[in-house]
Amino acid sequence: MNLEEKKGEMSSGVVERIQDSLDSMSKGQKAIANYILSNYETAAYMTAAKLGEATGVSESTVVRFSMELGYEGYPHFQKILQEELKVKLTSVQRLNAASRFTDDASVLKSIMQADLDSLRHTYENLDEQAFSKAVSTILDAKKIYIMGLRSSSPLSSFLHFYMTPLFDDVRHIHSNSSNEVFEQILPIGPGDVMIGISFPRYSTRTIQSMQYARSRGASVIVITDKPDTPMTEYADVALFAKSDMASFVDSLTAPLSLINALLVALGMHRKSHIEESFEALERLWAEYKVYDTGKDRAIKDGEEKEEQDV
Repeated sequence: MNLEEKKGEMSSGVVERIQDSLDSMSKGQKAIANYILSNYETAAYMTAAKLGEATGVSESTVVRFSMELGYEGYPHFQKILQEELKVKLTSVQRLNAASRFTDDASVLKSIMQADLDSLRHTYENLDEQAFSKAVSTILDAKKIYIMGLRSSSPLSSFLHFYMTPLFDDVRHIHSNSSNEVFEQILPIGPGDVMIGISFPRYSTRTIQSMQYARSRGASVIVITDKPDTPMTEYADVALFAKSDMASFVDSLTAPLSLINALLVALGMHRKSHIEESFEALERLWAEYKVYDTGKDRAIKDGEEKEEQDV
């Protein structure tokens, strides 16, 4: 299935469905609908029983409500609502969503379980053909531009750090000024590739930069969470990894794992180049003591012991 087909599969959002169906709902269903529309940052994480309790209806009424909206059941409805809210909630609303946690232990277990679920979902929905196309596109590129802003900035920095020994011309686009961003990508053109990384809430500047890169004839690779987003509009290749909203924090465990896989695949194809680069770097690192090898500490400890003995 290609990217356009995947986009076409996606239906209207939960909030939109609720609003469109509101006039035809029963009294109990309207109570559920109005509660969700007014408190969606907390409602999205409530069980059917809790939502029923909060709205004065039965748990079965909540389940029927979700099914009449066209969902397979309440868990399906809840999952889609949570996905939708990742791009709608402000930071304050995200923080309020953390009220579902009862104590520190519940935070620890819930967040780590969510990360495991994201990794599993990403693994089970891998598009190997798109992954191979991304690898070949990067390998054939003259210049490589990497861009990820705001919460995606650590991902782009990580990718750039390990790309630098692999390729001769890798450029990391990062700035607090939109003008500076466009100045950095100004030379991009045919034969180049831009790798855009963004997860909810999506960065407007990253989307605009990908649009510019595409208009200049460059290839565009996107790393994001799903097909039906503004991030995929200008993409030649899209790689998807599930992200999650851990209160006000964006949980990006699965995207980082996908980037790790991309780097290892590229390194496999650039092995001879990487060996030369790493040999030179190791000599440089050793000369300037970039890393603690333990040798210097052993010498220092030995000298201190001799002084004490004297």
